[in-house]
Amino acid sequence: MELELIYEDAHFVAINKPNGLLVHRTRIAEEKKEFALQLLRDQLGYRLYPLHRLDRGTSGVLLFAKSPESAAPLVKAFEEQQTDKTYYAIVRGYAPEGATIDNPIRPDKDHKNKAPQDAVTHYTRLATVELPIPVGRYATSRFSLVKVKPETGRMHQIRKHFAHIRHYIIGDKRHGDWRQNLMFLEQLQSPCLLLHAAELAFKHPDTGATVTIKAQMPANMIRLCQQFGWTQVLEQQDHLPQPIPLLPL
Repeated sequence: MELELIYEDAHFVAINKPNGLLVHRTRIAEEKKEFALQLLRDQLGYRLYPLHRLDRGTSGVLLFAKSPESAAPLVKAFEEQQTDKTYYAIVRGYAPEGATIDNPIRPDKDHKNKAPQDAVTHYTRLATVELPIPVGRYATSRFSLVKVKPETGRMHQIRKHFAHIRHYIIGDKRHGDWRQNLMFLEQLQSPCLLLHAAELAFKHPDTGATVTIKAQMPANMIRLCQQFGWTQVLEQQDHLPQPIPLLPL
């Protein structure tokens, strides 16, 4: 697998991480043989240092440093919420037009003795669709495209927050709605988590300039947006690379 490079300078390199790829080796997925860190190191031929993480199922901007010295200030910036991140997701139901989810994130069972962490997520609804496909007791099913701006960076924050308001992210096997996930798999040939890290902005520690990195949505997510009539909405998004690579339907 050759990873898509979307940014590189003397200190940092970023990829558009595909769905299903772990950032680095972890004991909770010991069966996995491929990791973004290892693949990119082998592709470029030098050691790299991960600066943040994306869930295995999440696609989008993933940033690495080329040295420990370059990594240190960016790791601190991520920890202190000094970076600006924009995501897109397809969620169940007609989400509110826009709101802030301010709900502490409870640690996973491996860290159950830790106190809940403050977590804040802002979002805006961009588009909706109603499909003539029954799910559960309803004759039709409704979905929304949302733009998401997490203020904090807790583990599984966006997925847990949208589960908290019952607008589950489609394809989320752990925090989502299995009936919606199954419908997307069987009726729409979509097996993936529909959460994409589209843009990351940060102040470059060497130059002081703001660096903005954008990653295009994966083909599966673009295809669904086209099918749902959301193409024009995607073309209006400054946080996505333009033009959108439209697909034959």
